[in-house]
Amino acid sequence: MRVILFGGSGMVGHGVLRACMDDPRVEQVLLVVRKSMGIEEEKVVEMVHDDFFSWTDVQERFDGYDICLFCLGISAVGMKEAAYRHTTYGLTLGVAEVLVGRGVKTFIYVSGQGTDAHGRAMWAQVKGATENALMAMPFAQVYCFRPGYIQPMHGARSKIGWYNAVYDVLGWAYPLLRRVAARFVTSTDEVGRAMVNVAAEGYPKRVLETLDIHAAAPKRG
Repeated sequence: MRVILFGGSGMVGHGVLRACMDDPRVEQVLLVVRKSMGIEEEKVVEMVHDDFFSWTDVQERFDGYDICLFCLGISAVGMKEAAYRHTTYGLTLGVAEVLVGRGVKTFIYVSGQGTDAHGRAMWAQVKGATENALMAMPFAQVYCFRPGYIQPMHGARSKIGWYNAVYDVLGWAYPLLRRVAARFVTSTDEVGRAMVNVAAEGYPKRVLETLDIHAAAPKRG
């Protein structure tokens, strides 16, 4: 597989990038970032691009890739709906329109548990509308991941400071949480392995909740 990864510098993207580098089925990763991450890995190619709303001059860079793993996202906390919709729905659909036109076959999108286009929460409505629009596009396959609580692993960190404080406090309890609340709890490692495996093997459902993510992630030997 030749994979395009958006959001590789974020917490979830960290796990997905790690899974891509570890999985022999992934031949190459085009890591799309605003600032270089300085990764020296044979199968990773960085594409530094500062305007994620405009791809006019660089669209050909996406040619030859068949999978997009889209982990880019922001918190809705403190944001007006118009701004959140612009950077969630607008940006995601703009990227997807470019990629489907360049021959990308599979698009996997990370939203979140509780996503619902008809839900009460603004973020859930926007994420739900984004999921629905993606699934209506002419990709061969679209999958939407809806993880609940995600425990960062292997040095992954959120860009939101107080989130990290929560993760640090709960980190010791993750094994217990995973056992007693499996339908709500996963990790960056598990999400990453599940996304790569679904890209390679497919999955019976187009929308994967946390238990589906557990089922889709290959077990470590």
